[in-house]
Amino acid sequence: MTLHTSKYDFEEARHSPRPVQDHLPILVGGNGLKKTLRTVARYADMWNTMGPAADVAHRDAVLREHCLAVGRDQASIERTLELKPIIRDDPAEAQRVWAACLARAGTAPEAIRNAWLGSPAEVAERFRPYRALGFDTVIVELPAPYDAETIERLATEVAPLIEAMPLGG
Repeated sequence: MTLHTSKYDFEEARHSPRPVQDHLPILVGGNGLKKTLRTVARYADMWNTMGPAADVAHRDAVLREHCLAVGRDQASIERTLELKPIIRDDPAEAQRVWAACLARAGTAPEAIRNAWLGSPAEVAERFRPYRALGFDTVIVELPAPYDAETIERLATEVAPLIEAMPLGG
């Protein structure tokens, strides 16, 4: 096997057309208390995490400490939460759809953390403690093919319920 590497140095290189925005936002995802959250405090515009609310609250407190250490306003970092939802009014139907989605994707259910199954009100209520921590963005991960009902109901039923909750409550 032959490995070829190349190195190019540019001086005063121009990029045209110019970027649409001056600064491309940096999102860092992860839960590492030392390196990841320190990196978020120094460089990130957004932090993405997941997990039980108590764990997220602990990580958020650690992030705030890292921000203090580097002289950064912690409020300048947007908090985002990753979740894997299936929206159905009947819990058994939500579970059935979730199992079918995972089976189509070839994913074992025990490999998935973070599944949020339930009605729009249940999913929104489950988000309440994260909202109280200052999380106002949800990053949704769904196995393909995507569940159209979940997508529709997230946008039309869950989002308005979450937006009505006080941020940082």
